[in-house]
Amino acid sequence: MIPVQQAAPLAVLLSTTIAAFVVAQDWRKIHFRSAAGLLLATAFGTPVGLLLLRFTPPNAIRIALAVFLLFYCLFSLLGRSSWQLPHDSWRWMATCGFFAGVLGGACGMNGPPLVIYGSLRRWSAQHFRATLQAYFLPASLMVALGYRASGLWTASVTHSYLLSLMVLLPALLLGRFINSRLHGDRFQRVLYFGLIAVALLLFSESLRG
Repeated sequence: MIPVQQAAPLAVLLSTTIAAFVVAQDWRKIHFRSAAGLLLATAFGTPVGLLLLRFTPPNAIRIALAVFLLFYCLFSLLGRSSWQLPHDSWRWMATCGFFAGVLGGACGMNGPPLVIYGSLRRWSAQHFRATLQAYFLPASLMVALGYRASGLWTASVTHSYLLSLMVLLPALLLGRFINSRLHGDRFQRVLYFGLIAVALLLFSESLRG
């Protein structure tokens, strides 16, 4: 409903606010080593994603990601996979962080590999939320500063951002309330169904071209 030149910086400002809110409240629940390792690997994957964006049809990337997510989630939901990582694995951290960067650069969707790593680690809902937002805070902040330097963060964007805060802040409190009541296998199922929804959305976007 608004031009992409305003929507993109607005989305990043909101993302930065959400991450800052969560990190300030729940910093004790952050797995700092995991967040730092994933962020470092993302820095190497992002240029690869930008190259894919330039030379590969976007729909091919979306469909490949959607198919992988569906197989992974269905396999896990059917109880065929009890595999988990009891401790941080640098190999898996590098792999998931790298592909988060690839997907972020190629289609602006770096979340799914991070969710997969968190589900393999069997983080609680509270640790999951805090650690991923600790990952997104510096990433979003760097992009927001880039928009500021390029002149895309305008007075109109700031006005829209301030209006958005009126609904964003109550929603953050509601999200925290829901998060505190998610535990164990129930939380894992929420993650898998969330990834399935992302996969279906990717298929929908691909069909629309």
